[in-house]
Amino acid sequence: MPNSSAGSTKARTTFIALLTAVFFALFAQITFAQVGDAERGKRAWRAECRSCHTVDQNYLGPKHRGVLGRRVGKIKGFNFSPALSKSTLVWDAELLNRWLADPEQVVKGQWMGYRIDSAQTRADLVAYLATLK
Repeated sequence: MPNSSAGSTKARTTFIALLTAVFFALFAQITFAQVGDAERGKRAWRAECRSCHTVDQNYLGPKHRGVLGRRVGKIKGFNFSPALSKSTLVWDAELLNRWLADPEQVVKGQWMGYRIDSAQTRADLVAYLATLK
């Protein structure tokens, strides 16, 4: 007779391996898991963004107030790259995170030549930008 204990152990091991794989697959789907701090984001914005952007006026880059929920490349009075002007994307936290990490990966042919490598700094910047309604 076959050993049912060995079969149960193998089934249990397979089940645990399957649950682990599902957990990691679901975890990998979370693309913007960093929790941002708006106060740190404000400091990071001053250090990283304000040489080209202001909160309320277009400058070298577009103004940042109201960026979340706005269509990409659509602010009256600002000259966006043709690529951004044609975009149909809408800024949300995940898109801003991806943009700050590598703008060219989000919209090929854009003109912003800057990126933020730190995931925490990006999360903090997005948290700050979310306060600018």
